[in-house]
Formats: sequence, C-alpha cells, structure tokens
Amino acid sequence: MAAERDAGGRRSATIKDVAAAAGVGIATVSRVFSGTGSVSPATRERVQAAARELDYRPSALGRGLKLRRSGGIGLIVPDVTDPFRADLVAGVLACARTFGEHVILDAAHGDPAREAEIVDRLVEQRVDGIIAVPAGTEAAWRAPAGIGASVVFADRVPPGLREIPAVLADDRAGVRTLTEYLVGLGHRRIAFLGAAPASPGGDRPAPAAPGEEDRAGTPAQVRERAFRDTMAALGAGVDEDLVVAARHERDSAFAAAAGLLQRRGDVTAVLAAGHLLGEAAVLVARELDLRVPADVSIAMVDDVPWAELCDPPLTTVARPGHDIGYRACELLLRDRTRRTRRGPVLLPAELVIRGSCGPPRPARSPARPA
Repeated sequence: MAAERDAGGRRSATIKDVAAAAGVGIATVSRVFSGTGSVSPATRERVQAAARELDYRPSALGRGLKLRRSGGIGLIVPDVTDPFRADLVAGVLACARTFGEHVILDAAHGDPAREAEIVDRLVEQRVDGIIAVPAGTEAAWRAPAGIGASVVFADRVPPGLREIPAVLADDRAGVRTLTEYLVGLGHRRIAFLGAAPASPGGDRPAPAAPGEEDRAGTPAQVRERAFRDTMAALGAGVDEDLVVAARHERDSAFAAAAGLLQRRGDVTAVLAAGHLLGEAAVLVARELDLRVPADVSIAMVDDVPWAELCDPPLTTVARPGHDIGYRACELLLRDRTRRTRRGPVLLPAELVIRGSCGPPRPARSPARPA
C-alpha cells in the first residue's frame, strides 16, 4: 500500500516514524494513543512530543475498526449554561484534547428519562467511555456499566453505585469550614437555603453509612448534612424553621429566600447551598433594604464569577469545576487501574473569605412584605 501524502505531496508520518523519533517500540506508541496499557508519564510525554514534531495524527478510523468502537467520549451534564457545569465541561475538553480525543456533549436537564436516551445513543455509537453528572438512578446506570461501557461520574454519585468511579468536590469539608467560620464570627441563627428533594418523601437527607459521608446522596443532601453535623458538633443547634428548600429555578429560589428573610427578622446569617440560591439571597436582601453584612451576612457554595463583583463581594466555597472535569477525563482515559479501586476521588473545596460576612448585629424586626 502506498504511503499517505498530504496536500503538498509530502509523505505523512507513520506510527513507525514516531516510535523511532521517541526511541520506543511501536507497541508503546500504540498504547499512548489508544489509552490502553501502562505507560510512564515521562515516556508518554516523549511520545506525544515526537508526534507533535512530526505532525503525526493517529487514524481514528483504523483504531475504531480494530477496537470495534467509533472513539470519542460521551459527556452528559444537566445544563451547559450553569457556570459551574460550564467550567466542568471545559476541564473535560482540555483533558480530552491532550489525548487526541473528541467529546460528544449533551444536556439531560435533570431529566432521568432524557439522560437514559442519551446514554443509549452513546452506547450504540460505541464511544470509548462516558463521563456524566448523573440525574438517573442506580438501575439506569447499571445497564451501560454491565455491557462494558466505561463510565466515570463527576460531581455526584447515584446511591448504590459505589463501584463506578467518580470525581467529586469535597462538599462536606467545604460546608463544614464555612459553617465553622460563620459560628466563629458569633452567628447562631444561621439560615440554610438548600435544594428541594427531587422526589417525594425525602425532605431531609438520610444519615450516611459509615465511610460514605463524603458522597452519599446528592450534592444538596451532602451539603445540608454537613451543615447540620457541624452545627451540632459546635453546640449551636439547628432551628428547623431556618432550613428552607427551593427547586433549582430562579423564581423558586427567590421565593424561598424572600419568605425566610421576611418571616424571620432574627436571622443573622444565610448559608446558600448553591450559587442560584446565593443570588436569590442577595437580591432579596437588597429589596428589603438589608445591609450586607451589617444586618445579615450572606455566604454561598460555588465561587462563580459574579460573586466577586457583588457589593460587598461574597464569601464563598470555591469548588474546582475545571479540575473535576479534567480529572474525570484522566480517570476515564489514563488511570484504568485507579478505576478499580474503591471510593471516589475527592478534590478540595476552598473557603474564599470576602466582605459579605461579619459579626452579628442585634436582632431586627421581621420585614414587612412590600
């Protein structure tokens, strides 16, 4: 067979050329670009550098025929417009680019049925693997895992799927640190704005099994449980009337925050379990002419760009969305031995202290509805 040539008539580099330039065998080059087998980081870098120098591009068609796969990674997220999810997607794309992989992206919008349809389509296309921020249940995800499709979860793990690898932010530690910070400032009447349950009968997070407290349940449940546990450990207690839930919609978040701050004039701090809830708390405080932090301190989970632009800038728990996406992709394509181990990869969440929190002031009177 004649060697392939580019538009200028030059012979295209082959896998043999890359192997010779890198000083390794053809099998090693194949392992680097297929993502299978064990290759040291130094050797991988040498092979990739040689490939870049020679402008070598592996044949996706040839690899697909050999492996009976079309190649590429399926990526399923709830929403591509959410700042944290967008950051996570960017991390997956950045990592996939280093491996020469393409990504097929779709959004399930929190709908398990839609998510199942996307998974079925990706499996039919024989992608190399699937990264998902899952909305579905255990049963929905056992099917692709059972037929050999590689799956890595990002940001959350459905209950009962401990064996499927995952990369998560350490939400428990992040919320614990933030709660300790607020209590350390002197706050005791701390309101918790959280997420409403996805299904009836679960308005409070169930206790985690031993060793599972960092990932049991949804991120919203993990955060509420961390808040409750930390308040109890500090001897501050939790006023159930100050634990309010909202759906993941702006109108619902605003209504929950407004009802709370109008009803309870003794609240000195609000801990919002997500940036949509934090946004609602800031807007309601402004409409009620509450000074932040003089009348009420506000802090939230997720350090989205607008948090620093508030007046005053918001104290947040920064969750590493980009790193979660990048590490999940690495886990899928490179660290195959790590995928067989028990337990998720936990990445640290960092407390970012800004001007929206201060010592509590004397209790104010309940605000009157406008």
